[in-house]
Order: sequence, then structure tokens, then C-alpha cells
Amino acid sequence: MLELRDIAIRHDDFSLTADLSLPKGGRFAVIGASGSGKSTLLSLIGGFLAPNQGRILWDGQDMTQMAPGDRPISTLFQHHNLFPHLTVKRNIGMGLRADLRLDTDQKDRVTQVLDQVGLSGTGDRRPAALSGGQQSRVALARVLLRARPVLLLDEPFAALGPALKSEMLSLLTGIADRTDATVLMVTHNPQDARVFSPQTILVEDGRAHPPRDTGPLLDNPPPGLRAYLG
Repeated sequence: MLELRDIAIRHDDFSLTADLSLPKGGRFAVIGASGSGKSTLLSLIGGFLAPNQGRILWDGQDMTQMAPGDRPISTLFQHHNLFPHLTVKRNIGMGLRADLRLDTDQKDRVTQVLDQVGLSGTGDRRPAALSGGQQSRVALARVLLRARPVLLLDEPFAALGPALKSEMLSLLTGIADRTDATVLMVTHNPQDARVFSPQTILVEDGRAHPPRDTGPLLDNPPPGLRAYLG
């Protein structure tokens, strides 16, 4: 279980609080108006920001003071953080070792994960030679290879067209189901939340609210979310 206990972060005129318990294997959308704190919530969980108060736990272990790389968490950002000078295989291999000194077994795992995300035969290409959808698959492959139990996604498919986005959400759902990962996905698109996430965390009025069933929340949103969605 992922727990945020009495979490609060404050900076100038911005503040965000959270008191959440998210079961292992759950898929959650994170939705709210621009500037409400969605990305801040993910950064707190991922360790890129430190709270002013409270604790963050995974399976009962306090990870509030852990560095991002030491947490059982992978984060996928909108721009994927692919290295343009490295091949696809080496970009993915970074998920195992930053120095890329992979042994034979690790190289085989890179090849396997390329197959799993439908990128067989692209391992020696550079990111610039791939389509936007293929680059998204490379980023997902790196996350899959790390096999961390918590996956955070900050609008990773926002730049894709509707068809490619639907394809990537389907691929992500399959990965989450196979690995039993706990997934939090920031999105501005309510349809993405409906497709991917049985439950949704609303970030509004300086608070990350406990998750609610996605359909009823979006069918009858509170006034602030209704105004944002239009």
C-alpha cells in the first residue's frame, strides 16, 4: 500500500495537503485545474520534492527521506527523457544501469522488453529516427524493465494524437495488469481517466482528495472541476 500520511507542502502562496491510502495494484488518474498541484503530488511521491510535514510510506516502510533513485518508484514524464545520442537499446538499458555496463542476461532482458512493447528491430536506432508513438514506447520499455512496484506518469502521452494515445493507454493498462503495479497518472483529459483509471484523485482547493470512482466523479463533478472541464 502507498500511504501519504498528513502530508503538507508550502511554497510562497502555494500549498498542498494529502492524506491518502492507495492499495497495491490500483490504477488512479490525478485530475484538477492547471496549477492545482497534480505534478507536485507526483514529485512528492517520487522524492523530487520534500514535504514540510508528514510521511510517505510503501508497504509500511517510511521513504520520506529516501532519494528518488532509492524509492520503489519509476516516473514517466511528458518528454520521456530519452538521450538523443544513445540507441534505443542503450536508452532502455539505462533503466538497469546508468553506466550501461550490462551483462548478457541484462542485454537479453532489454531485447525481451523491446518485443513486449512492439519495438522489435528498432534497438540500434536513435530516438530521432522514431515516431512520437515509438518514442513513448521506448520510455515505457525502460519503465517496464526497471520493474518498480509504483509507476508515476505526468501526462506522458499529452503530445500524441487520439489514436496513438488510445494505443499507448491500452499498452500501459496491459503493463500495469501484468506487473500489478500501483499507477498514478496525471491527465487533463477526462476520457483518458475513464479509459485507464477505475478511481481518480481530485486535486482541488489545495488538497489531494481521497480517490473516488472515476465514472460518478466525472459524471457529477464538484463545481471547481466542472468549471475546469467546461
